[in-house]
Amino acid sequence: MDRFPFPDDLIEAQRQWHATYRALAVPRPLHATELRRRLLLLSARVYWHPFWSTSEGWSPAARVVLRRLTAGDRRADAA
Repeated sequence: MDRFPFPDDLIEAQRQWHATYRALAVPRPLHATELRRRLLLLSARVYWHPFWSTSEGWSPAARVVLRRLTAGDRRADAA
C-alpha cells in the first residue's frame, strides 16, 4: 500500500465488492437480485474511480494490489 496511495472511498468500495461477491457466491443466496445489483454498482464505482486517472493509479499493478489488499477475509471464509 505504500506504493499506491489508495483513497479511503476506493478501498471501502472494493471491500464491499468482495463482501457482496462472497454473499452472492453461497448456494441459494437470499436477495440474489439485490446482491447482483449491488455488485454491478460497486463494480462501476471501483472501475470508474478518479484514482485510476492519476499517475499513481495508471499502472495495472495498482488494481491487483487493491484487490489483494481488500480481499483479506477470503482465505478465512474458504477454510
